[in-house]
Amino acid sequence: MYTIDYNKPIKVHFIGIGGISMSGLAEILVDRGFTVTGSDRDRSELTDKLESQGIRVYYGQCARNIEEDVELVVYTAAIRNDNEELLEVKRRGIPMLTRAELLGQIMKNYKVAVAVAGTHGKTTTTSMITDVLMAAGLDPTVSVGGMLKNIGGNIRVGASDYFITEACEYTNSFLQFNPTINVILNIEEDHLDFFKDINDIRNSFVKFAKLLPQDGLLVINADIDDHERIVKDLDCKVITVSSSSKANADYLAKDIVYDDHGCASFRVNDEDNRIVLKVPGKHNVGNALAAIAVGEYLGIDRDVIAKGLLEFEGTDRRFQYKGTVNGITIIDDYAHHPTEIRATLNAAANYPHERIVCIFQPHTYTRTKAFFEDFADALTLSDVVILAPIYAAREKDDLGMSSELLCDEIKKKGCEAYYFSTFPEIEKFVLEKCLKGDLLITMGAGDIVKVGNELLKQ
Repeated sequence: MYTIDYNKPIKVHFIGIGGISMSGLAEILVDRGFTVTGSDRDRSELTDKLESQGIRVYYGQCARNIEEDVELVVYTAAIRNDNEELLEVKRRGIPMLTRAELLGQIMKNYKVAVAVAGTHGKTTTTSMITDVLMAAGLDPTVSVGGMLKNIGGNIRVGASDYFITEACEYTNSFLQFNPTINVILNIEEDHLDFFKDINDIRNSFVKFAKLLPQDGLLVINADIDDHERIVKDLDCKVITVSSSSKANADYLAKDIVYDDHGCASFRVNDEDNRIVLKVPGKHNVGNALAAIAVGEYLGIDRDVIAKGLLEFEGTDRRFQYKGTVNGITIIDDYAHHPTEIRATLNAAANYPHERIVCIFQPHTYTRTKAFFEDFADALTLSDVVILAPIYAAREKDDLGMSSELLCDEIKKKGCEAYYFSTFPEIEKFVLEKCLKGDLLITMGAGDIVKVGNELLKQ
């Protein structure tokens, strides 16, 4: 495998540079003196930002985008084998790294490298840890899978030995990392287009934990079924956290209470002082506990940690308040797995509303088929469900799945549900049928956010 040298900057080309993670890695390399070019299918806010920093971005992907002096090419798992740029790189014998391989190599350059993993909550917890370290003045470099208000985007280039990133299990990409601190928030079935089953997923998380050096740290949720299997035979330090009153953990959330917007405050173990959050839902109590554990391990005072968590106001597309139209409050959320849907809708139950109206866009045919019944059950926590067509992403085969079928299943469970084939139809229905006081949640990992944005233009 090709190895980059921070002390010897070269010219690097990114195939798919507009991705949330790829764009961040490009910025890190530019800050280190590397020359960077890249390509993507379409212009976006992220590519505009890259161009403003002097990075040349090609729109559309073809062989001539690979300039003569390119010395390394970085690509994502989404790039197909017949991609013209990839074929040209192979023809010329230019060294290549995947996004995960590059990220893993970058981590080697920091004394403290934190990797946050789990089926859910990675972006939020990475962001919480970021705000905690920033409150302590530790000046971290951060690569996060969402737009974080306090750093003004998805990337922060610091000048210290602290690095924080998300660690996604899909295609086992997180096994390319070189962490000193790992966080495992939860382990559930997902990405079943790659993994065989839950045991296959667990095996990957076992390998992820074993990446840690002897002087490293694993922070793990004690509520994970058979979490002992993950920590067994590890040489590093292990800290457990839990937001469940039944668990036995090093960091245990107690006396959880919620304000009028569903945001929690809680005590850690038997301590008097309370941790106060500005993001809703019990799931964020667990995320915050992981951030507290990491912060204290790094020697940060609890008062500073509490300040950092209080300053955290969420990331884009995580129960994000968008605005109001005709007295209807619009929230946008990235939830695309049944567990995430339940967490979001349970949080919404504590938010001011007359009815909860959920506009859901399923993400991929594979996931819809794998969790069909679970999706239907979770969505019935809404008063009204509106289904958009499935967002196919990388998939071509619909596996016999459709949002119409999911809509019918939700109706069978006694919940009011509707399906529309286009976003304009959904917007028209909302404006005609939603009532003042309704809480409208646009939900999914695709482009359903566009519906709320269009409604707010009315």
